[in-house]
Amino acid sequence: FTKSLAMTLLSEIGDNTFFATAILAMRHPRRLVLAGCLASLIIMTILSAAVGWAAPNLMSRKLTHHITTLLFFGFGLWSLKEAFFGDGDDDELAEVEAKLDADSKAKTGTAKTKSKDVDELKKKKRPFLTQFFSPVFLKAFSITFFGEWGDKSQLATIGLAADENPLGVVLGGIIGQALCTTAAVLGGKSLASRISERIVALSGGVLFIVFGLQSYLSTAE
Repeated sequence: FTKSLAMTLLSEIGDNTFFATAILAMRHPRRLVLAGCLASLIIMTILSAAVGWAAPNLMSRKLTHHITTLLFFGFGLWSLKEAFFGDGDDDELAEVEAKLDADSKAKTGTAKTKSKDVDELKKKKRPFLTQFFSPVFLKAFSITFFGEWGDKSQLATIGLAADENPLGVVLGGIIGQALCTTAAVLGGKSLASRISERIVALSGGVLFIVFGLQSYLSTAE
């Protein structure tokens, strides 16, 4: 649980998904952005842990243990490389914002004829649940889901679940994701712009190396 929580916090703070969530929360209702992002991250965490849990049944426990150890060392070195040789702190935020701006302009070009009064009337007539499955919810869900797919945090979750208690990994991951997403939604762009990507990457790299050493020194069951 503790490993999963710490790993998630240091992997997710300051990444593309964090910045995208912060920018979306400034442009759309916060509750819908939060609901969409959290739903996506919870599903992703459960799926990743399930894959990790199934891995020892498909191959030997010793092999999965060694793969997990290599993943930790690999992600640690990757994060340290980003910390020392990566771009400036503002580049990633600006890049994410530019992508969202381009996407927003493309989609709103044909939707300007609708009046706000009509939109508000439709929202009031909608059932409570259908409001959450609105275009904003689906946009937040899809951006987060595809942004996290194949990310190092997802692969690390798979490796951790293969070597540790999957339930603890899921709980730690979900709580970590919830904390990061809530911070992004409430803090917005001002918080995102103050986060030093170098410090986060350095901290994450050290943490992954420590996990790798711990995994290397321990024996597979």
